[in-house]
Amino acid sequence: MRGVRGPRRPRVRLGGTLALLLVVAGDGGALPTGAVTPPQLGAKLDISRYRITFAEPFEALDVSAWGPGTRWIAHTPWAGDFGDAVFLDPRDGVPFTVKNGVLRITMRQRDGRWESGLLCASDSRSQGFLQSGGYFEVRARLPDGPGVWPAFWLGSNADGVHPNPEIDVLEYYGRFPGAYLATTHVWKDGKSIGGSSYRVDVPAHSLETGFHTYGVSIDAAFVTFYLDRKVVAYEATRPEYLQRLYPMVNLAAGGGWPIQGMKNPSVMYVDYIKVFTLKEA
Repeated sequence: MRGVRGPRRPRVRLGGTLALLLVVAGDGGALPTGAVTPPQLGAKLDISRYRITFAEPFEALDVSAWGPGTRWIAHTPWAGDFGDAVFLDPRDGVPFTVKNGVLRITMRQRDGRWESGLLCASDSRSQGFLQSGGYFEVRARLPDGPGVWPAFWLGSNADGVHPNPEIDVLEYYGRFPGAYLATTHVWKDGKSIGGSSYRVDVPAHSLETGFHTYGVSIDAAFVTFYLDRKVVAYEATRPEYLQRLYPMVNLAAGGGWPIQGMKNPSVMYVDYIKVFTLKEA
């Protein structure tokens, strides 16, 4: 999870939304050639091709600090916090609450320290939910204001041999309310050895005033990013992206940008997290 910048790419209109694809880092690999048809920007996801494998409707929340035995843990499996807020062990009403089927992740400052929350569907021993390929989606309403850094992303557990993939479906910097980033990474020995980042422009503040879905499909040919189930970016699939991945959602602070003026508290609202796999032909 890192803040990144880079050169501009062409603008593409998606219905009423103006999307700007911006490659800002790394190398997503050469696009497949031959009979494989690349995704079309703006095309709608055909969810009927998939069956659901994981559904979290947030009617309740089954979480512990580190597991095992709960659906979620409250830290990254590698015990790495990031940003300018500490991810808390869960306790009654802090930093998570659930009401009317919506999860609230609340970030607030206490005794001079910013505190917030993260949910991860797997622990360090891969006890939990992981899946190779398929479609991963969150429906969420994002917090507003400078400093906030909410995200929905997919991680993997290191085996000491293979590079680790990471796919950031959504990274939003409240300082820039007219865009968000979708990013791929490949990590080896703590360093990025591949991946690309794409900026998706949206009407200013629209992600803060209503719920939207943010998704990614992963197959042997392409990693394809979606906003409201419409294609906003894609790249060729590297072999690493077909490793088993688990979903994470969090509300962080900063991301390389100042947090002065950040609202106290700030809240991220999450309606659901779902994962699908392609139906057998």
